Amino acid sequence: MSESNEITGHSGELAVSVARAHGVETMFTLSGAHVFPMYDGAVKAEPPMRLLDVRHEQTAAFAAEATGKLTRIPGLAVLTAGPGVTNGISAIAQAQFAGSPMVVVGGRAPANRWGSGALQEIDHLPIVSPVAKQARTLHTAADVAAGFDDAFTVARSSHRGPVYVDIPMDEFFNSGSGPASTGAAAAVLEPDGDDLARVAALLADAHHPLLILGTDVWADHAEDAALRLVEALGIPTLTNGMGRGLLPGGHPLLVTKARGAAINGADLVVVVGTPLDFRLGYGVFGGPDKNPDGAFAKVVHVADSPGQLSSHAELAASVAGDLTSVFDALVVAVQGKTRDWSSWSTELADVVRAAVARDNELLTAEADPIHPARIYGELVPRLADDAVVIGDGGDFVSFAGKFVEPKRPGGWLDPGPYGCLGAGLGAAIAARIARPSAQVALLLGDGAAGFSLMDVDTLVRHELPVVMVMGNNSAWGLEKGPMQMLYGYDVAADLAQQTRYDEVVKALGGAGEKITDPTQIGPALDRAFDSGVPYLVNIITDVDAAYPRSTFGI
Repeated sequence: MSESNEITGHSGELAVSVARAHGVETMFTLSGAHVFPMYDGAVKAEPPMRLLDVRHEQTAAFAAEATGKLTRIPGLAVLTAGPGVTNGISAIAQAQFAGSPMVVVGGRAPANRWGSGALQEIDHLPIVSPVAKQARTLHTAADVAAGFDDAFTVARSSHRGPVYVDIPMDEFFNSGSGPASTGAAAAVLEPDGDDLARVAALLADAHHPLLILGTDVWADHAEDAALRLVEALGIPTLTNGMGRGLLPGGHPLLVTKARGAAINGADLVVVVGTPLDFRLGYGVFGGPDKNPDGAFAKVVHVADSPGQLSSHAELAASVAGDLTSVFDALVVAVQGKTRDWSSWSTELADVVRAAVARDNELLTAEADPIHPARIYGELVPRLADDAVVIGDGGDFVSFAGKFVEPKRPGGWLDPGPYGCLGAGLGAAIAARIARPSAQVALLLGDGAAGFSLMDVDTLVRHELPVVMVMGNNSAWGLEKGPMQMLYGYDVAADLAQQTRYDEVVKALGGAGEKITDPTQIGPALDRAFDSGVPYLVNIITDVDAAYPRSTFGI
């Protein structure tokens, strides 16, 4: 029973009520008695909350993390005590690195037996706290309503991230009451005017500026404002993470295919919504060995909250706050006051065109064994504008980053800076639920598939059709090449040759096929997209066709 400003019920009912107020529609879980009240709360909610049960807790947590990314509403994972919680740690860490809003609810041994050796009795907080935005135990049923409201508010407020809560089993079954949630997020942080003025002055003075847009631009609902700024100023732009698609593929100012020339030739780099980590040279651009005039670029870092601003890079300026406000303020401050950047944009556009021509040779390659790029030559033309593309792999997904340019924001999921394999099946489950009418394409390395392929069973049981495209080079390709380079040999880098992962998918109730002829890739993809079931296209690729790397992430 509830009044307008108070809710009552057992702890599971209270938790589900609060989650629903914050926009949660699906609970990802693997059955465990410590969290049965959450299931009862979901079943008895009006309307009932969807329960999505998986085969490994990591998949539940990765599905919640991907839901947070795709919907920008915190995903909800409910994990039983002990190993249920520890199995979800990698996904929590990935969410922390990627700024994904999610709430993980853990079971906990009963308080009235604590210290006496109850089943799966362990204090989760010292394990979870280092990789979560917030972690706490709600000790009584009376703490649940307000505690859950705080958890969801913290998870969805800048800078977004994972929040963990657990409840002792005896208190989970107890009843209580508490304030009804309004589902409100924290107040928006407005950027400082003086900080904005410094950034505007640097832009106005720049000869060769470059804008880099990352995941937090999407997470902060700033995609429209970002595009307005790019087009109003005419500034060449790179994207990474869920920033991909902020400028649609083929946009004249999207210079992804001229990345090296853009980064090395810029005199000002403005990085928004992504850390200055190994993917961006730790915030050092240009320099004597890269830039024709030997100069390093000035660097501006823009983040959704002060704690995300770089503390290691040498910054010419920085600003933190609501990213829509930042973009719109810069348009007003800078438009019509910049130098002429047209020759710089044209120079980079020429590099892009040359790269497209070179890429076409790989995308249409007739090589035997199959070159991984040929897969993308067949896949990209078949992707709809609203497709959700998920990367779960090393080398194979690196090729995807090179060749797949999304047409819309919010449709690209990759391992992110944490580099965690095994997230793909959870992300695919989340994507099919969040975008029921869109294509969902999961790009799998054969190594990555070993972490979670059993959860094809989850796709089948819950009738969630997903197209899985596997680049199967029978190796840990991301490690094999570098080890050979360092030592002249490799060990622990080979997998069984041409494993029939497609037959595994069939055995679990899906469909699939093995491809060794490049001319058959396209027809197989058509069959997969038309099938209406979980379908794996297992494509045998050349282990020696490695992605050309400029960094090993260190």
